Amino acid sequence: MSNQLFLAVVAALAVTTLSEPGTPLQAADASRPNFVVVFADDQGYQDLGCFGSPDIETPNIDRMAREGARFTNFYVSQAVCSASRTALLTGCYNVRVGILGALGPSSPIGISNGEMTIAEVLKQRGYSTAIFGKWHLGHHEKFLPLQHGFDEYFGLPYSNDMWPYHPNVLHLPIEERLKRWPHLPLVEGNKTIKVPVTPEDQTQLTTWYTEHAVKFIEKNKDNPFFLYVPHSMPHVPLYVSDKFKGKSKRGLYGDVIMEIDWSVGQILETLKKNGLDENTMVIYTSDNGPWLSYGNHGGSALPLREGKGTMWDGGCREPFVARWPGKIPAGLESKEVAATIDILPTLAKLAGAKLPEHTIDGLDIWPLLSGKEGATSPHDKDGYYMYYGRELQAVRSGKWKLHFPHAYRSLQGEPGQDGLPGPYTQKRTGLELFDLDADISESKNVVGQYPEVVERLKKLADAARKELGDSRLKMQGEGVRPSGKI
Repeated sequence: MSNQLFLAVVAALAVTTLSEPGTPLQAADASRPNFVVVFADDQGYQDLGCFGSPDIETPNIDRMAREGARFTNFYVSQAVCSASRTALLTGCYNVRVGILGALGPSSPIGISNGEMTIAEVLKQRGYSTAIFGKWHLGHHEKFLPLQHGFDEYFGLPYSNDMWPYHPNVLHLPIEERLKRWPHLPLVEGNKTIKVPVTPEDQTQLTTWYTEHAVKFIEKNKDNPFFLYVPHSMPHVPLYVSDKFKGKSKRGLYGDVIMEIDWSVGQILETLKKNGLDENTMVIYTSDNGPWLSYGNHGGSALPLREGKGTMWDGGCREPFVARWPGKIPAGLESKEVAATIDILPTLAKLAGAKLPEHTIDGLDIWPLLSGKEGATSPHDKDGYYMYYGRELQAVRSGKWKLHFPHAYRSLQGEPGQDGLPGPYTQKRTGLELFDLDADISESKNVVGQYPEVVERLKKLADAARKELGDSRLKMQGEGVRPSGKI
């Protein structure tokens, strides 16, 4: 064999090896696109221009929608912080992996070492990975991002209101406040680099996250990367830098959203400047709906019903925008059901990475994102399950959503104002069916008109309960895995 032929064979074998899913890679190549996921906190469905906001300007996210895709039936796993973030990163319903609610600084649990995050999946294909923002999958070192596939981390380990400076406790002596919440830490890597985080620091969080994101992109312009930017805002307490203070017609809340939109613009500009535009998918969505009890410091879920803390659509249906020039058709709009749990398997497919060996719940939605003719939701057949805590509260399939009897919180009278919450009251729903194509606000119960639909969705619920359980019926799920513990 001649030297030239030998070298050609070696080169061909190398290319073949590099293209195999799950093979570790060293050098960048065009077959491994970059991924950026921007995740807002407590943002309402209507709080973007491209989703109908009448008074908040979001030109950069609106541009993403014009140049990419807008999904109008996009869901999170549960309408609360840690549960929602766990589902996004693991591709699983959060009840499957044992993370519920919003983990606080006294929590002894976090994400299990047995789970695989998006970062760990993509590391199989040689991706550089980073998170700049709010983590909230456990604050002890074994639960932090660097132990779960991320190369870099800068941000808050949990929500920005888990501190002793919330407006509703400021009347108490600091000693009393610290018994409720310790000082809020800022973490880089595995180390706390600043404590306490001050109100002035909070005005800089969005800027700091953005600066880190820009530097990470520039540093990794020649490598495939996964960048996760889970903003601390617009979760209360609201803070904004001087760049956007007083800029919005919507007051402080609108200012905060405008600054997040600026952050998206900075990321898009950096991608363009470094020639990465056409090899990068950028996704924007939120962890759950608005915290309605905060009134003018909360967002709007209109025309959806209720908000954060409920599995009515105002709590768990989120705005979703994705942009990838040349791959996602410009101006694509989809009303098919998709969810954050679908992001992991979709990115894994696009990167040629192996999925986790354990069960995940997410499904590939690339046919929807790429505008494939005739593509429908992969959740139509088996349904999309809506748990709150460990209680199965609803099932969605196609245009239908069936609620099972459950209690939920709703505003009691007027909401609070200027950083102080208003009171909630408990309400109950019975077995109720909604046609969400005709009734986006879940206001007209048609359970008596479509008995065959009700029976079909009940059977889907039975399958969910067998796999994931249902606390209302005192059922343990066969497929539930434990969380991590210290």
